[in-house]
Parts: sequence; C-alpha cells; structure tokens
Amino acid sequence: MGRQGLGYSDELTIAILAGGKSSRMGVDKGLTFCCDLPMVCHVINRLAGLSDSICIVTNEAEKYSFSGIKVFSDVFQGKGSLGGLYSALYYAETEYVAVIACDMVFANPAIIWEGLQRLKSTGLDVAIPKSGQQYHEPLHALYRTKTCRQAVLDSINQGQRRLIGWLSSVRVDEIDESTCQRLDPSGMAFFNINTPEDKAIAEAYLAEQQKSSFN
Repeated sequence: MGRQGLGYSDELTIAILAGGKSSRMGVDKGLTFCCDLPMVCHVINRLAGLSDSICIVTNEAEKYSFSGIKVFSDVFQGKGSLGGLYSALYYAETEYVAVIACDMVFANPAIIWEGLQRLKSTGLDVAIPKSGQQYHEPLHALYRTKTCRQAVLDSINQGQRRLIGWLSSVRVDEIDESTCQRLDPSGMAFFNINTPEDKAIAEAYLAEQQKSSFN
C-alpha cells in the first residue's frame, strides 16, 4: 500500500518533466522555490509513494542531481514537451508511465492511480484526464510505455509538435471531469505555475494546507 493509502505498483514509472527556462517565469520552473521546496520536490513528495521508479527528465540534468532520484537528459533537443514525453517513454523500463509536469505542485496521486487501474483493466494505451469539456491534461496522464513510445516517435519524425496530436493513433481512455472532481475535490491537480502570480496563488494554498494539517 502506498503512502497515500491508494496502492503501490512496480509496473509504474513516474516521470517528471523539468528543466528549461520558462519565458513567463524567467527561470527554470522546476528549480524555483514554492514555499520551502523547489517545485519539482513538491511533485516528487506527492507521488513517490505510488512507485519506487521515479525520475526527472530534463535538458539540464546536472541541475537536478540534488533530487536524490534518477535524472535523464532529453533524447532529442529542441522538441519541447513532446520531446520530453518521448524521453520519459524511452527511458522507462516499466509497462506504464505517469508523466507529470514539474510545475504541477498539486499533482494528484488518486488521479494517477485511477489512470493506472484503467489501463490495466482495459488494455488501452492512454488514460488522460479532462479538465472542462475540451481540455486534456497530457502532463498528468498515464501511458502504456511501448505502444506510446513508438507513436510519439512517429509523431516527432513527422515534424509534429502538438503534445496530443498523436493520440488518434492509439487507444485512449478519457478520465472525465466529474471523476477528476471526485478524486480531486480541491480542483488544484492541474494547476500550472506559469507566472509569478500563479506562484503566489500556489504558495497561499500550500500555506493553508500546512496550517490545516496542524489544526
């Protein structure tokens, strides 16, 4: 049983996509402190109980050596988030990979676990949450490693850059908004920190969580 009371799987790798300077933050988001920890550490702490196989994928691997977990360099340079997704699938040695953005400091282990159980029970290739009626969350999603690895590589070789442009070539299970709301009542799981203003919102929420835990 994982620390979150959900479960533990040795079939799962958790890959955190990090590194690179954010144009709106002006610094490497994964290394930016949010309250008392770098953002990437918040993600590690929230999800590490689900699996012992957890890693960081980045184009600046040396900067993340402090994390105490495996750090891998991007396989392809200059391919953006799609390249990061491919790298996560390339390095994974497990059947399934959860891919999470480093700035999702409220990443939700229950949604990750739900996606894993769906892939295992259905045999599908991707379990991707939806926020709202139109928006998918590919950087808080579950992937079947071998199938998706080839599909993403094909997409890169075709010159595509869209993070979800390749999904039509695999079998996808959408985790609908109502399920996400049930598993994540706070509604913060997919909150991205893209600006200093976003960071202030996250810090206020984290501070409130810490305050509640002591009461």
